[in-house]
Amino acid sequence: MKPESANLPFLLWFDRTRDRSAEALVAHFRPTCECRIAKNGELSELAGERQPDMVCIHYDRPDMPGLNLLLEIKHKSPSIPIAMFTVQHSEELAVWAMRSRVWEYIVLPLCNSEKSRFLHALQQLCELRRSTHFHAKKPLIEHGPSLPDSIRLTAEHHKHQALSNVLLYIDQHLRDSIDQKELAKRCGMTTFRFSRLFKEVNGLGFMEYILSKRMDFARDLLDNSQMPITSIGYEVGFKDPSYFARAFKQFVGCTPSEYRQLPRAESSGAESTSTEELSEVVESLRLGAKR
Repeated sequence: MKPESANLPFLLWFDRTRDRSAEALVAHFRPTCECRIAKNGELSELAGERQPDMVCIHYDRPDMPGLNLLLEIKHKSPSIPIAMFTVQHSEELAVWAMRSRVWEYIVLPLCNSEKSRFLHALQQLCELRRSTHFHAKKPLIEHGPSLPDSIRLTAEHHKHQALSNVLLYIDQHLRDSIDQKELAKRCGMTTFRFSRLFKEVNGLGFMEYILSKRMDFARDLLDNSQMPITSIGYEVGFKDPSYFARAFKQFVGCTPSEYRQLPRAESSGAESTSTEELSEVVESLRLGAKR
């Protein structure tokens, strides 16, 4: 008699996060699936006695080695479907995943509806793959996501649609000077309407959002690279090193040099700045620039 776990979907996980935090995500699936995290990301785990029903790859910020791993798995075991879980999402990454023929592309954090949809499709896939009539008849698997509410073209949808390209533009031009008036003009809005709509949709004012993105990027570079602090300032959009150091200290509570000296666990666990604190930092920097 087969053990009960043999009847559960078998998910083989590859942890491509920088802090090896995939276990927290995997825990969501352990009650209903047999899960194993590949040791050191070794492809040899694919050659085990039991083939996985799904290979799951967890990314925070996908890099070239991590994406190449997905392609290697696809090449080595083309019959095993791949699910890609990613914190950092972009249109280009989604298109790349689609062209790489991944089975699932899920943007984290994982919501309950996405989890239920994934598990339902996975169960159907397992039943189909294990069926003795697999080659005789291929039933339709309910794999695709349900249509979003925004397809009804509600007012809320129009608000998000109007700014959809703005956030992508900001991500791609963080190192450049980003002009709110120019972006408002691109969206066919006055600066006042653009500013009000941006805060309504994103929960942060335009300058607060830019500052938050730049500071998060700076902390990531301080944590994960050996770049000089001056270079990091330029990389995240500050033309003046002293201005970058002042902004970073007001945002994080310490200078970039002090932050880099912090133990990794302490620096990665730094609390996010609140909306009110962000506004105060932006206003303080504006006043300092006028002096």
